[in-house]
Amino acid sequence: MKPVVNDPQGLVVADALHTLGYPEVRGARVGKYIEVQLDLVDEAAARARVDEMCRRLLCNGVIEDYSYTLRRGVR
Repeated sequence: MKPVVNDPQGLVVADALHTLGYPEVRGARVGKYIEVQLDLVDEAAARARVDEMCRRLLCNGVIEDYSYTLRRGVR
């Protein structure tokens, strides 16, 4: 989520970490992780398609930011 969006789960995680003896924790954010497998060889095309998927469906741009990493997989 974007930094300006309240994250109740993150607050609970940060509080629990403090309780467990980790006072150095300044905060925590809880988000989502999505893994998508593509049948594309060209890296530039894969980046363009993933970026488009994020903007059109996978990310709520009002409250979330996104980032992605491409990895070559094994078929």
